[in-house]
Amino acid sequence: MTRFWSHYGSMLSLLGGILAGCILGLVFGKRILFLEAAGNIFLNLLFTVVVPLVFFAIASAIAGVESSAHIGKVARMTVVVLVGTVIVSALVTVVALWCWPLHPVSVTTTSAVHVTGGPGAAPAAQAAPADTRSAGDVLTQLFTVQEFFSLFSRKSMLALIILAVGTGFATQRAREKGKPFRAFLTSGNEVMQQLLALVMYTAPFGLGAYFACQVANWGGGVLGAYGQAIALLSGVSIFYYIFFFSLYALLAGGKWALKTYWRNNIIPSATALGTSSSIAAIPANLEAAGKMRIPPLIANLVIPIGGPLHKEGSAICEVVKMYLLFALFHPAISPLYGFLLAIGLAWLVSIVEGGIPNGGYIGEVLTLSVLTLPPEALPPIILLGTVTDPISTVVNATGDTASAMLIARLTRGRRWMDDTPNSENGQNVV
Repeated sequence: MTRFWSHYGSMLSLLGGILAGCILGLVFGKRILFLEAAGNIFLNLLFTVVVPLVFFAIASAIAGVESSAHIGKVARMTVVVLVGTVIVSALVTVVALWCWPLHPVSVTTTSAVHVTGGPGAAPAAQAAPADTRSAGDVLTQLFTVQEFFSLFSRKSMLALIILAVGTGFATQRAREKGKPFRAFLTSGNEVMQQLLALVMYTAPFGLGAYFACQVANWGGGVLGAYGQAIALLSGVSIFYYIFFFSLYALLAGGKWALKTYWRNNIIPSATALGTSSSIAAIPANLEAAGKMRIPPLIANLVIPIGGPLHKEGSAICEVVKMYLLFALFHPAISPLYGFLLAIGLAWLVSIVEGGIPNGGYIGEVLTLSVLTLPPEALPPIILLGTVTDPISTVVNATGDTASAMLIARLTRGRRWMDDTPNSENGQNVV
């Protein structure tokens, strides 16, 4: 029981607070709006903490790597293993959303954003004025700011990430003279993580208050939009887990690889589901890789890197989150731009979520920043991510061995499994 609560306690507390808030909103209606201030205070605290956390987390991670050559190896493997399968998972999700679009909900938020629809959503009666900025203006405002102080705003997250990456590399180049600054970045990262943890203790109450007011203002119809998004995300994740991982194994080594993959994928799947952590599934994946006859050099490189960085389940979740936000908050966006934005953000956020501590919240704030949405857009995607976290984690974790099989096929040829002795005890070492 203690282990179960340590893995799922925070998630259950969060869901409990949200459920209680929804019930209060349905029962008491407008009389519950006095809680609105509590919800807004929580959102403001979260945004305030996440912005410096992004800078310290990314800068300290890069500055702490001993050599740029190692980063180059990680980047090359990321291109090979992560980008292709993550894009495939995002494309599958976009197709599913085109086939079963999320229906828009007409609401008015405290930021006076009128919600009418979005790409993949059913046609709405009204639409906000179209964005008349040129592509150059959009890119300029997306990646840069005019003044330094503008970096420390949730509206400039991509520009802040670029600064953090540059600061990390600059600290590396400073060598001995940069050691004190590297220690400052590491210390700042730890302090910001602890501050975020303190803020998140209030999340069940803060999000509960927010959803109570949301349901009171918008009515129970908004819950249907959430339910539709949760059902679609879960369905796509299960379909991708069964069909595409089978396809990858089949392409890698035919029927033998397909049978071997699923015969040895049970324990990693159960580990990911039980711990709700891709990192915790790395030992089980390494053991399974030995039994799948994946070459040790490939397994020992792909799986440890893939644990934090290769997240197809997170990419699926990100696309559904974006289209939910389109349906609720962002009607004035072309279908083509929405499609490209969904694919690009799915890839970027999937890396951010695994590559830096507390990346899930950072990825959600990054999504809001790119889409220029108000703070009220954060709780819906927090709810969606929290409810579907177990199935997303299973897809994230078990995709690493399927990708390792594909890499073995591409680098060792059709008979790659014959070159690797069967490891019944799962020991897969170089």
